[in-house]
Amino acid sequence: MTRQPHDHAIAVRYQQASAEIRALQRQCYALATLRLRDAVDAAGGGKGLAILSDIDETILDNSAVMALAMHHDGMFESLDTWKLWEREGDPHLIPGAAAFFDLADRLGVTIFYVSDRFDENKLATIATLSHLGLPQVHADQVLLFGPPKAERRAAVERDHRIILQLGDTLHDFHGAFAGAALDDQHRLTEDHADRFGQDWIVFPNAAHGTWMKADLRPWQTPHMPG
Repeated sequence: MTRQPHDHAIAVRYQQASAEIRALQRQCYALATLRLRDAVDAAGGGKGLAILSDIDETILDNSAVMALAMHHDGMFESLDTWKLWEREGDPHLIPGAAAFFDLADRLGVTIFYVSDRFDENKLATIATLSHLGLPQVHADQVLLFGPPKAERRAAVERDHRIILQLGDTLHDFHGAFAGAALDDQHRLTEDHADRFGQDWIVFPNAAHGTWMKADLRPWQTPHMPG
């Protein structure tokens, strides 16, 4: 099943226009704040602790470029479009992001921004995050596309204890999800069920994911209207 323009329009409209998406994003950051405070209190302070966060649709709302791509055939899949957005786009912060990362910074927790944005646009990404007022936006804490996210997480773990991860796709949290078939993703989600809402906070994103190519499974009613 391929993505249909109408289906994608609904997804992008939900990401950009619904009040529900804003409520869910605030809810994610409210829960993340509780988990952050609990972890720092348990450790007696933030020293040596780290948060890993994805950027797009976790911290930044990119629905404007999604809406643009929706109206131009093939643009959604164009890497050039996304590279241009990374360099010159004007995303805004997802609700709750500013307060959460400011709190983490004040508590002494190290923040790593781990994203599959293009490393060639690293300076532009740093400039975007800095312009939006996010803390600890240093080159060695903005880890972009290159090594798999699992390797970037492992590099952080050499000197820090990761207390919280934030993202909108499951490979943001564990390397086993990267490239896994959809059925395997469901199985892995069950295997790691105890981590969701604890040290893994998943943000909603209706406009991107391997599930978009899945076949729908309608109810097999025994009596269809004639």
